[in-house]
Amino acid sequence: MKILIVDDSLGWRNFHKQTMSELFPDAEIDTADWARDGYDLAYNNMNTPYDIIISDLQMEEDFAPKYAGEWFIEQVKLLSAYNNAKIIIISATYNIKSIAENLKVDYIPKRIAAQTIDVYKDILNI
Repeated sequence: MKILIVDDSLGWRNFHKQTMSELFPDAEIDTADWARDGYDLAYNNMNTPYDIIISDLQMEEDFAPKYAGEWFIEQVKLLSAYNNAKIIIISATYNIKSIAENLKVDYIPKRIAAQTIDVYKDILNI
C-alpha cells in the first residue's frame, strides 16, 4: 500500500500521516507540502503508483482562480497509472463538496476529519 499526502500545513500532513499509519501500519507514506511537489511525486512513482492520495485544496496560489489542490488532482487524473487510485480532498474550503463532485473524487471537511478516524474508515471502506 502506497499513500501520498499533499498539504501545505505541517500539522495536517502529520495528522493525516498518523491516521493513515494507524489504518495501514505497513503502508509506505510520502508527503508533499505543495501541489507541484505532490505532482512530481505522483509522476515519478507511476511504475508503482500510490493507492491513496489525500490532498488539501488551498496551498500555493500559482493556479488562481483554481485552488492548487484542484490543479494537482486534475493533473494526477490525467496519468493512467492513477485510474484506480482513491483520491480524497480534505480541506476547510467552503465549497469542498462541489469541487469534489466536479473532480469525481471523495472529500472530508477538515473539521470532521479532526474529530474521528471513523470518517477515514468510511471513505476508504475499511
